[in-house]
Amino acid sequence: MAGADGDDSLYPIAVLIDELRNEDVQLRLNSIKKLSTIALALGVERTRTELLPFLTDTIYDEDEVLLALAEQLGNFTMLVGGPEYVHCLLPPLESLATVEETVVRDKAVESLRKISQEHSPVDLEVHFEPLVKRLASGDWFTSRTSACGLFSVCYPRVSSTVKAEIRQHFRTLCSDDTPMVRRAAASKLGEFAKVLELEYVKSDIISLFTALASDEQDSVRLLAVEACVSIATLLPQEDLETLVMPTLRQAAEDKSWRVRYMVADKFSELQKAVGPEITKNDLVPAFQNLLKDCEAEVRAAAANKVKEFCENLPEDNREQIIMTHILPCVKELVSDTNQHVKSALASVIMGLSTILGKDNTIEHLLPLFLAQLKDECPEVRLNIISNLDCVNEVIGIRQLSQSLLPAIVELAEDAKWRVRLAIIEYMPLLAGQLGVEFFDEKLNTLCMAWLIDHVYAIREAATCNLMKLVEKFGAEWAQNTIVPKVLGMANDPNYLHRMTTLFCINALSEACGQEITTKQMLPVVLKMSNDQVANVRFNVAKSLQKIGPVLDSNALQTEVKPVLEKLASDSDMDVKYFAQEAISFLALA
Repeated sequence: MAGADGDDSLYPIAVLIDELRNEDVQLRLNSIKKLSTIALALGVERTRTELLPFLTDTIYDEDEVLLALAEQLGNFTMLVGGPEYVHCLLPPLESLATVEETVVRDKAVESLRKISQEHSPVDLEVHFEPLVKRLASGDWFTSRTSACGLFSVCYPRVSSTVKAEIRQHFRTLCSDDTPMVRRAAASKLGEFAKVLELEYVKSDIISLFTALASDEQDSVRLLAVEACVSIATLLPQEDLETLVMPTLRQAAEDKSWRVRYMVADKFSELQKAVGPEITKNDLVPAFQNLLKDCEAEVRAAAANKVKEFCENLPEDNREQIIMTHILPCVKELVSDTNQHVKSALASVIMGLSTILGKDNTIEHLLPLFLAQLKDECPEVRLNIISNLDCVNEVIGIRQLSQSLLPAIVELAEDAKWRVRLAIIEYMPLLAGQLGVEFFDEKLNTLCMAWLIDHVYAIREAATCNLMKLVEKFGAEWAQNTIVPKVLGMANDPNYLHRMTTLFCINALSEACGQEITTKQMLPVVLKMSNDQVANVRFNVAKSLQKIGPVLDSNALQTEVKPVLEKLASDSDMDVKYFAQEAISFLALA
């Protein structure tokens, strides 16, 4: 490398080596990110013979540099000469798959999985499979955890003797002394099961699954629950009861809440995988227990699945199962001590009304909805209001309207601005369901009050909300109820409120149409061009630009143009700028 000065073609690699040895991490990182450019400059031959060995030797660096390297190498196939030479990328990636930092190892494994697809079956056996074996029998747990992610990609394309070896290695790792390795094996168990032949799923995978699901570490047991979904979908129905269900029952009653949480979290997927019969006999009681669990996290995860679980029950006795087994548990959860549990339930409980029909909803669910609308936690009330459309389809919203109002008003004035923001976003939906008379009588004042909220995000959302309401109720309604109130704010002593008038006019002009805009809104905007506050004046220019296309050319020439020309010679530079922008946009120059 010393003679690099004399040979121009060596210059790129010389720069790379200098930068890779630089003390500044950022420089080393930049040079790694330019690897593909350097490889192109070197050509495939020298990339294989010089660049890759160099990279393999220098793998002792900051984690972020190694992470970038692991990612780059996954896209290097063409730069080393295409699929027939792809095996040259294995040595540096093998080293990266054994480093201490998990993120780097994961990225190296991801790149290895990617390039495994580009190996021919022969290369896979000659080069890739020995690498997996070396990693699987490495001294450090880091290499053994990486190996777990590689079995499933090479298994389908190798000969039966090699397949037997791979299965043996996987078995060994499932009973490794180190919990991290067993965890990695458990997390890949489902994926590996999918590529195995059915006889080996029964003979090998089930015993591994049973062992991992009763591991002493709860972090291993909970990953076995995830694998259970994949395994259950692979097995014929008659084998499920004997091979999978005993382990699943045990997991649903595990002493660690994390494992029970995982069962609750995967419940809908498990339900689909095991089919209606087992669901009826086994999963319904298990689900009841999870809904009554002593840990709030488990109850919340189960509560989240109530609607999905009920939807997926066999139709012939769905209603009977829900009414006798699920609903009593749900009733208890409505008054749970933990707000996350109540909130999770509130986000799905409305969905039960479409499953149970009108009579059951009125008799059994309506009291629960009303109780939740009065809950002390704003998230619970909000989740009920945001899912009202389900109930509206079944029983109409009138049944709820008397209780809805106090809940909406409270949320609309909640101290947390994010809660106020969320309720504004549901206003158009509520308005459509409640109808224009109810809205005008009860909610219109709220919508106007939001326009002068002290948080800008609320004022902005309230403006947008008005536009959606006008689209729903029509221009005539706007002219009678909204426009006069909005225009009245133009004389407010607070300049922020005067600006809100302009923002509302911008939003409403299109929905209200030419006549209302020209006769009612335009005079107010033009009058505000004499405002004392520069922010208001330049927003007048922006508003004129926005409503210009709605106006006719006569109004533009006789009314808008003189005002914009006056603003274009304003003493404030921002006012000038936006006035000139508007003049050129509306072609008034």
